[in-house]
Amino acid sequence: MRQILQDLRGGPTNVAEVPAPHRTPNHLLIKTRASLISMGTEKMLIDFANAGWIHKARQQPERVRQVLSKIRTDGLIPTLAAVRAKLDQPVPLGYCNVGSVLEVGEGIGHGDFEAGTRVVSNGPHAEVVCVPRNLCARVPDDVSDEEAAFTVVAAIALNGIRLANPTFGEKFMVIGLGLIGLITVQLLRANGCEVLGTDIREDRLRLGQDFWAKVVNGQITDIAAAAHSWTSGVGVDGVIITASAETDEIIHQAAEACRKRGRIILVGVAGLHLRRDDFYRKELTFQVSCSYGPGRYDADYETRSFDYPLPYVRWTEQRNFEAVLNAMRCRALNVRPLITRRIRIDEALSAYELLRKDSGALGILLEYPAGQDRDHLRSNDPGRASGGFAIVSHRPAVGLIGAGNYARSILAPAIAATSARLACVADLNPVCASHLARKFHFEQATTDYQAILGTPSIEAVFIATGHSTHAQLVCEALLAGKHVFVEKPLCLTLTELQEVAAAYRRANEDTAKPRSLMVGFNRRFSAHTARLKELLRDRTEPLCMNLTVNAGSVPQDHWLHDPARGGGRILGEGCHFFDLLAYLAGGHIKRVSAMMAGPGLAVRSDKMSILLSLGDGSIGTVNYFGNGCQAFPKETLEIFSEGRILRLENFRVLRGYGFKAFKSFKTWRQDKGHKTEIALFLDRVARIGPPLIRFAELENVSQASFAAMASATTGNMVQLF
Repeated sequence: MRQILQDLRGGPTNVAEVPAPHRTPNHLLIKTRASLISMGTEKMLIDFANAGWIHKARQQPERVRQVLSKIRTDGLIPTLAAVRAKLDQPVPLGYCNVGSVLEVGEGIGHGDFEAGTRVVSNGPHAEVVCVPRNLCARVPDDVSDEEAAFTVVAAIALNGIRLANPTFGEKFMVIGLGLIGLITVQLLRANGCEVLGTDIREDRLRLGQDFWAKVVNGQITDIAAAAHSWTSGVGVDGVIITASAETDEIIHQAAEACRKRGRIILVGVAGLHLRRDDFYRKELTFQVSCSYGPGRYDADYETRSFDYPLPYVRWTEQRNFEAVLNAMRCRALNVRPLITRRIRIDEALSAYELLRKDSGALGILLEYPAGQDRDHLRSNDPGRASGGFAIVSHRPAVGLIGAGNYARSILAPAIAATSARLACVADLNPVCASHLARKFHFEQATTDYQAILGTPSIEAVFIATGHSTHAQLVCEALLAGKHVFVEKPLCLTLTELQEVAAAYRRANEDTAKPRSLMVGFNRRFSAHTARLKELLRDRTEPLCMNLTVNAGSVPQDHWLHDPARGGGRILGEGCHFFDLLAYLAGGHIKRVSAMMAGPGLAVRSDKMSILLSLGDGSIGTVNYFGNGCQAFPKETLEIFSEGRILRLENFRVLRGYGFKAFKSFKTWRQDKGHKTEIALFLDRVARIGPPLIRFAELENVSQASFAAMASATTGNMVQLF
């Protein structure tokens, strides 16, 4: 299918071929009929993409501080690689979509939506979109597709108005008569308000007059003086700013125009270096409006479809969509005069040329071909039409499930550096799947991972999806006869571990065709770890090890902290360090005792000290702290044994104390073992050799991770065996 993408590094806007998305729980799969280009947001993205590095940095000072911090801890070259990888991912354009439902995902009640229903959504410019149900709304029969395409952008205007809380008879100023501004004028008029509109374009001022607003040209008239003249010296009751400006002058003008205790709502973009005197003298209120309304950016509402109860949150973003559609149906909102262009999706680049030229266009509608069947739209999707695809090669063929940041920046480059055949990449996000496939020359991209599992010639599967999916995908891949590499963690619960163990045993019942299972415990494959093992080879005493992880803060609502999705940071990342200490000691973890900081902390589970007792008598402490300073090394390992000490910082510098012939070992960049690990795994696949890490070790590390959380919760030591 076709989708419009923007390259953020400065490349062009493209109409790209990507695989169509698949239905997922609580989502609707929608065949697009029309979509509206957002003149503000999309132009801003295009301008950002085409700006130089210095201008990009000025626009995102917080990102610059993060980059500088990463340089101090990880080094210049890895940081530059990470920045380039972030900007390398193309961005889908568009969020004003109208179409008809193809399929309804699980979890959506019968009768809510059904195949064939016309709906609006915040889906991008693409022939097929998959959108959460709470970001969709039914289109009334007497509202056309073209009108409905304005729903989402109109909801932005409506949310700003709701925050302003207008009452019948009040006088409002709207600064900026672009698409959102002209809709705001109409909705304020529908609320019984008088409106003064300002802009610098005469054509938009004329449209404002057509919608019964008094208008002034802000380029030739002092808008604050005009507001006071219009209100007989009182000042307007409120100002809604729908314009875009780099400075805060527009806020100052709005404050000057207001009456005492007036309201200012920022829907557009402006500098926010507010002048205290503007607000102090008049006791003004100022608020920034967030997109379509309550629920925006709340994963529980948007992704998992937990609605806010209507008696307590009357207007969610979905209910704002419905209110806009009803206003169109009642003709209280007329968007037809705002349509300035109609362009077919295959000629969409001409529309973006209009944006670059600042032509003054308002509503540019993209039209989509009708009558295509689903198989045609999913033509890039292997397995949907043919049940798989053939690969003829003597090299191991690889399938990658998951095309997120870790897959793009770590796994895919390491796989591509081997002699493996890059067969297919799968991801629910069609843009991520197709981009990764193009960048690393995978033969196919798909949104259906079953296409990989169902292709006999694919021998090895790499899994880099969300933590909560690992166990299921590992079991399915093993039972499909694949060698499996899964990024940590292996699983999130003891039940899942038992299911993985059963699948592993079944996959290896045929001893002539053993199937290996590997977890991405890359640190044991670092050159620094190899040197540690060599230096400790002649030891005659147990080891005393201390590993401090300066993990950094992760927001309380981050998915990693969600027990169901991420499992918490100890299960999700702490397992790395349990494996490393067990590997260095050469024995299994026998006992685990852990404590977490608090109470009184919003998040306690990423501030833990964990003591491990190992089979050879060695002990190890993992201090995993999420409340440190980024200027300090992220990972510091100290090993004490027989009057000698080894200290490793960030897998870049290893120093020895008490050794006769060893002082230090340095690498010019961080070496956490990713490339070596993947090369060795694929070599084992090609040779059908023994697993790199025995399943008993993988099982032991998972059990130790569960034990750490149990011990920290109960205060009791946990004996594993």
